[in-house]
Amino acid sequence: MIHNPNNYLTAGVPLEEAKRVMIMVHGRGGSARDMLSLATYLNADDMAFVAPQATDGTWYPYSFLQPTERNEPYLSSALTTLEMVRARLQADFNVKPTQIYWLGFSQGACLTLEFLARNPAAYGGIFGLSGGVIGPDNTPRDYPGTFAGTPVVLGCSDPDSHIPKARVLETDAIFSSMGATVQTRIYPNGGHTINEDELSLVNTVLMAS
Repeated sequence: MIHNPNNYLTAGVPLEEAKRVMIMVHGRGGSARDMLSLATYLNADDMAFVAPQATDGTWYPYSFLQPTERNEPYLSSALTTLEMVRARLQADFNVKPTQIYWLGFSQGACLTLEFLARNPAAYGGIFGLSGGVIGPDNTPRDYPGTFAGTPVVLGCSDPDSHIPKARVLETDAIFSSMGATVQTRIYPNGGHTINEDELSLVNTVLMAS
């Protein structure tokens, strides 16, 4: 394993006591600590936050639009890391999928959205900020399974130096076709960042569930 699934930080309510858990996935050059700092902006007093840390701060080396094999074996290790974090929450803390929320930014959003497309379930909520599913254009997207009404928030700038608007819209279409309830916001010249409107959308989902 390139990435260590046991290398994560936590914040918020202790996992043993939390009614809900958010898995937060950082972007390229970011860190678990960066992601946990977002928790102060979220209305989630009953929630634990878990942020895995990529080795050397990068989940995979090249653009998410490159042929998938170029990003191996890093990508497979990153996907396995998310799978093992989720499995630990379920096995050790009896957290059900409906109690799990996912928030990824940039490369972390791409990784999270690709992982969830491959592993759909009725989750508490999915927040993909400045990201989209992984692979070059015309990648087959015949993911099996359903999100069973899971609320999904996608947000991105147009233009964004890393994330094409078309890929965000494609991700919306994929998740919608798999039974998610998707809200997508495109922000003209918004910059490659997390903005207040996106955090407001996240909080709306958190308060409604």
